[in-house]
Amino acid sequence: MSVWDDLVGQERVSEQLGAAARDADALVTAAAADAPPPETSKMTHAWLFTGPPGAGRTQAARAFAAALQCVSPDRALGGSPGCGFCDGCHTALVGTHADVTTVAAVGTQILAEDMRDTVRKSFTSPANGRWQVIIVEDAERLNEKSANAVLKAVEEPAPRTVWLLCAPSLEDVLPTIRSRCRHLNLSTPSVEAVADMLVRRDGIEPGIAAAAARATQGHIDRARRLATDERARERRAAVLKLPLRIEDIGGCLRAAQELVDAATEDSKQLAEEVDAKETEELKAALGAAQGGRMPRGTAGVMKELEDRQKRRRTRTQRDSLDQALTDLTGFYRDVLALQLGSRIALANTDVEDALERLARGSAPESTLRRIEAIAACREALDRNVAPLLAVEAMTMALRTG
Repeated sequence: MSVWDDLVGQERVSEQLGAAARDADALVTAAAADAPPPETSKMTHAWLFTGPPGAGRTQAARAFAAALQCVSPDRALGGSPGCGFCDGCHTALVGTHADVTTVAAVGTQILAEDMRDTVRKSFTSPANGRWQVIIVEDAERLNEKSANAVLKAVEEPAPRTVWLLCAPSLEDVLPTIRSRCRHLNLSTPSVEAVADMLVRRDGIEPGIAAAAARATQGHIDRARRLATDERARERRAAVLKLPLRIEDIGGCLRAAQELVDAATEDSKQLAEEVDAKETEELKAALGAAQGGRMPRGTAGVMKELEDRQKRRRTRTQRDSLDQALTDLTGFYRDVLALQLGSRIALANTDVEDALERLARGSAPESTLRRIEAIAACREALDRNVAPLLAVEAMTMALRTG
């Protein structure tokens, strides 16, 4: 087992990162011995991981961070960093390593205030580990001010600091930032590879694993959730019934309301689990008295946490709604494949009767217009159009084709 095992279908990327981790280890070892650094090195101070949703950008960044912090005795004897078992690897992988900082968008953007402490930390030496590692999960969500702060840190990095930025594509990152990063592009893993990972790593029954991987078309995180969460499977089943329920205007409006309500409920469920733990941990750190009474002067810190959680709930609702729209797109993609006689494998074989019914009852041109209507809804949500209005417009367009 190693830290690279969870990078499904990314053998080339794993090899490149493994080589860089070995050279990074050599740099640290030489510095500790006050010896000259190696003449050549595959290690650099900034990396940009790109690839489609579900390809494993963040997993690759976190695995690399673990390899950089690896303290396995085997590494010192010539083995490759990234054993997956030592304290450095383990804490980096689970997110508790003192010298691995992860930044993710709380709302729709990463604000300058979200980056302030992280940028400041990037200029310091590692506290315990071998490198100071900064992972930015949603680099495409950096706004102008936060992106400029990152740019300054990447331009003039501390000697033992590494920035790992993750984004869907090169175009999603400022040219001035991406020009200073080494680029690694990840591809969508095959359905078979994701199913194998679910069986091997999560103990999922092979039939459920295959169905989840097929339904999500190789999206690792969504496949894992679909395979392990019965409620997620129920929500997806409800979404896939929508195309057969929009025969009139009333059906369109009811379907839109139910879709938005389901996304709200889903995000509420996720937020409650995270928010409660986060709040209790902060209260304990601030020295809350028995009964929950907070010390004087901590109200501002608690208010800041509440504001951050509110922004995150908004984003989580949009993400949940976007997942439903992705499932709908996949449904109509299967309809189009049937209409065109394509030999590509269907993603939604569990609703094949509905797919065939719509394929027989409409033309490919109508199916394409429906897919475009879903894309338009997603774009409207990105522009902060009220979710219900955007989804109602979409369901009306789906009805007319």
